[in-house]
Amino acid sequence: MIRQQDAEKLVEEWVEAWNRRDLDAILEHYADEVELTSPFVAQVLGDPAGTLRGKEQVRSYFAMGLAMFPDLAFRVGQVCCGVQSMVVCYHAVDDTPAAELMVLNETGKIVRVMAHYLMD
Repeated sequence: MIRQQDAEKLVEEWVEAWNRRDLDAILEHYADEVELTSPFVAQVLGDPAGTLRGKEQVRSYFAMGLAMFPDLAFRVGQVCCGVQSMVVCYHAVDDTPAAELMVLNETGKIVRVMAHYLMD
């Protein structure tokens, strides 16, 4: 079971890294074998599956996002905990509501992400 205080600490560090635009610090939270699925991956990369596999693919995608959105800033709402996962609700680009399901491994690194956005 993920403890609330541990989840909130991880998310606080994750958001601070994003808001500093520190790609290496952002990626410290992810396992090498991370898998990330997002409708924006599908849209931006033209891949209908919308899935990235491995830290290097995620690094390239995050670097592209930081370049595309110079004013990107995250504002966290809620963090909900599960057994091996958590859901992070936040606002990011253009204050768009988002929720990410993050599955953690035994060392507390993110191994699976499923991102969801309020889409028009």
